[in-house]
Amino acid sequence: MRKKILLNSTVLLFLASALVSCDKTRIFDEYKTFNDGWHKDSIVTFAFEEEITKKPANMFINIRNNDDYEFSNLFLIVKLEQPKGNIKVDTLEYQMANPDGTLLGEGFSDIKESKLWYKENVLFPEKGKYKVSIQQAVRQTGKVKGVEKLKGVTEIGLRIESLEEK
Repeated sequence: MRKKILLNSTVLLFLASALVSCDKTRIFDEYKTFNDGWHKDSIVTFAFEEEITKKPANMFINIRNNDDYEFSNLFLIVKLEQPKGNIKVDTLEYQMANPDGTLLGEGFSDIKESKLWYKENVLFPEKGKYKVSIQQAVRQTGKVKGVEKLKGVTEIGLRIESLEEK
């Protein structure tokens, strides 16, 4: 019995490492976790160093949410700050659920992961530290004040992928 458990653990470890090593387009991939929803004043920041490159990349915002997420859409304010201080701000809207209320995204349990397009064919023209800040801006229909705490969002991530394999 112990040999079977050890063999199963070894096989799972091998498969997990194989899946991670096959990710040849990843430049940056990081998540931040929320313990009890995403407060409207909580700004999530990701920082990464980038060399000057002529090769374009795609940027994604990854959201993990569960059945406690009660909205069909997600509104985000995303700020990209370049090393020399140039700032680009976008207000983004993503569909998070079907009309019947079932969550969109990948996953076998009640937790779904959605890979949302942020920027396509992006170039990083300056060498140095870049920062991406993300804030939720969800509002209930007909109300001006934003949702104080966005329940159901468990993690938010930023992923940057090269258009070419490494």
